[in-house]
Amino acid sequence: MSASLKQDTGIDYDPLVDVSVTFTLLSIRALDTIEVFSEPSFFVVVSMNNKTYSSQVWPETSYVYTSWSIQADVPDDHENVEVIIQLWDHLETGDRLCDICEEENGGDEGYAVHLTYSIKTGRWTGDDSYIGDPNGYGRVSGYGDENSVDTDYDCELWFRLSQNDYDHDNVPYWVETTVYGTDPTMNNTGEDDDQDGVPFEWEHRWGFHPFIWDDHASLDPDDDSLTNIEEFLTAGFGSDPFRKDVFLELDFMQESPDGISSQVPCEALELLKNPFHMRNIVMHVDTGEFKGGDSIPYQDDVTFSEAVELYRQYFLGDQGYTWKRSVFHYGMIVYSCTPKGYGFSADETPHIDYLPGTNAFIISSKQMEKNAKLSLSKDVSYFYGSAIMHELGHNFGLRLGHPFSVDAQSTKKPWRFGYWFYGDYKSIMNYRYTYKIFDYSDGSHGKRDFNDWAALDFSHFEEPEG
Repeated sequence: MSASLKQDTGIDYDPLVDVSVTFTLLSIRALDTIEVFSEPSFFVVVSMNNKTYSSQVWPETSYVYTSWSIQADVPDDHENVEVIIQLWDHLETGDRLCDICEEENGGDEGYAVHLTYSIKTGRWTGDDSYIGDPNGYGRVSGYGDENSVDTDYDCELWFRLSQNDYDHDNVPYWVETTVYGTDPTMNNTGEDDDQDGVPFEWEHRWGFHPFIWDDHASLDPDDDSLTNIEEFLTAGFGSDPFRKDVFLELDFMQESPDGISSQVPCEALELLKNPFHMRNIVMHVDTGEFKGGDSIPYQDDVTFSEAVELYRQYFLGDQGYTWKRSVFHYGMIVYSCTPKGYGFSADETPHIDYLPGTNAFIISSKQMEKNAKLSLSKDVSYFYGSAIMHELGHNFGLRLGHPFSVDAQSTKKPWRFGYWFYGDYKSIMNYRYTYKIFDYSDGSHGKRDFNDWAALDFSHFEEPEG
């Protein structure tokens, strides 16, 4: 332990409890190809207070959503706890470190995350995880280092650090008695003394003072078009007011008479998340956790006017404007529609184009199944994921003419002029590449390329004023 972490102060930082610190693993995601011929077998090693703990091995999976936690006792007079997190892939030939740190790699360095947890404040700082970190607080990723274009086994890992406290409001004794002047034996959860729209515990977690009014209805520190109040309302998804979050609700049509399901496979949603998460834009998909995943009655073909009515019934709940309208993008998967997928808005003036306010899309499951049957190398998950990402691009303001090669019919076939003229625009928004490149372009591919990622407008989906 470094000298700065030796805190034998003689001060009992919480005389009401015997303090312990808990590390909780929330999820793991592979962002690179970890193993060429199989899925990785992840396990986590955590060092806390000079003791090392190893998790179980999760075999053959690129995504782990199983919670795992360990608890370490802390001496009463130690202010800080050193925490080291490593992610490993278990191999028969020898375990291999995966990269979850933004630091540049060299040998075995730059893969693990080193943190300092404060018993006084209940917060942590360190490598790639602190309040205000673009990766997110409690999310670490190896994709931001100088080696991100190479295969250095980049992954992301979500976790939580916490300590026990007498009143169970997740605010430490020292903060309650020294900073806020609250009673450490009384649970303050849910209180909003400054009446700024968010409760005591949320403001403490994100570094705001729960007794000083902030304009949370307007504050948007990460510029993702979600106000702090909206970030609070979606806290159950793991939203972060200092890191970009995107929310998508999906609803599905009931199975067709010929047995075609309109349920999007889970693998399609995992594919969808990766290109966003690589750029520290976290994609949250509600398929039932927060009123998403509704079952739409089956019908043979959905017209545009019918799509508008379905939008109003299943997304807005026939209530007109709700807070969800300015937080969630909305997708419905139906058996058949014309065209086979498109973005639209169903607000005051319904439209089937790309005007500001385009926050919804519809996709034909019949067409996705057809695409998969005609493909020699891609399954239906890939086609669903690609179609959703393409339509979301319109929600972000990538539309015909901006750049011009978006949705240009002339780019579809090799005998068409645009197929070659706009070949440098290597984007899922280019019809030539919609089911070949699972990414927006970064503008690095030539003369007629376009930097989609830099142009994403996170407010484009918002309902226009008036």
